[in-house]
Amino acid sequence: MKLRIKGNSLRLRVSRSELTRFESGERIEETIHFTGDPEAKLTYALEFALQSAPVKVRYESNQVTVILSEAQARIWGVEDEVGVYETLDVDSAGSLDVIVEKDFACADGSDVENSDSFPNPQAGVAC
Repeated sequence: MKLRIKGNSLRLRVSRSELTRFESGERIEETIHFTGDPEAKLTYALEFALQSAPVKVRYESNQVTVILSEAQARIWGVEDEVGVYETLDVDSAGSLDVIVEKDFACADGSDVENSDSFPNPQAGVAC
């Protein structure tokens, strides 16, 4: 799973095998370590839960989790659904754009980079 943060937006890109695991109920997560200090890390995760909101974000010490409702997770899992796009109100901080997408192959990427990605519907267009 890839993470992209820019301003007040958070984007997760999920590979084919990760989506398969997610659809079977597994929490998908990655951790980045910034130094040798065990606390100098950030874990980012994707999970689903029984909830009314289609998307929620939970932030705890060194961990950010995007939570999709069970219904939203089913909709997103359909083959031709690219992603989930939601803007969440974060009170005085404004809003947070949350994006969860299938990771499509880059037309100019190597076979290793594209090995577990979804076929790009715009094949032939540079990423």
